[in-house]
Amino acid sequence: MSDGRLAAQIAFLNEADKLKSVLRATKTLDASRRENSGEHSWHIALYAMVLAEHASRPININRVIKMLLIHDLVEIDVGDVPVHAQGGAAHGSSETQAAEARAADRIFGLLPADQRDSFRALWDEFEAAESDDAVFAKSVDRVQPVICNLETGGGTWPEFNVTRQQLEDRVGWKVEKGAPKLWAFLQSRIAAWFSVNAS
Repeated sequence: MSDGRLAAQIAFLNEADKLKSVLRATKTLDASRRENSGEHSWHIALYAMVLAEHASRPININRVIKMLLIHDLVEIDVGDVPVHAQGGAAHGSSETQAAEARAADRIFGLLPADQRDSFRALWDEFEAAESDDAVFAKSVDRVQPVICNLETGGGTWPEFNVTRQQLEDRVGWKVEKGAPKLWAFLQSRIAAWFSVNAS
């Protein structure tokens, strides 16, 4: 192994540390602060390990965990774009997607070519959410903030004026596609919160 390869790998890992400084909309379960994207990535990788048996189709958990550990690295450049944000460069907009693709080029480009291509392919697969692994990965990425909000009395839902229909349209169907039992399990709690807090 050349020193250049190792230097590139360390440079990538040092860059990845910046994800710890990207704050998300979601709060920690003690509601004391917003979680950072590094914490989120670790937590959903753990979600995947624990909940893999509830995937709608057979998955390769190692690939799922790899996707989840790298999927938000683009936020180093782009920042967190909350799924319920309104206007501007909203979540999933062409502007946000283009910015994230540029970030992926830059960040994964720090790695040696073989790892650059492998990591970028996994990131692209997660974004496309078509393979069984990516569908499940996307479901746990989407469900973790829902559970955090439920555990913190609605969390940031009031801040973003989230409606139950909006939750279903932007989050629910993705969770249900990858882990239908998990989404069904949360329905009574979601319904109860919105029945009391709907404006």
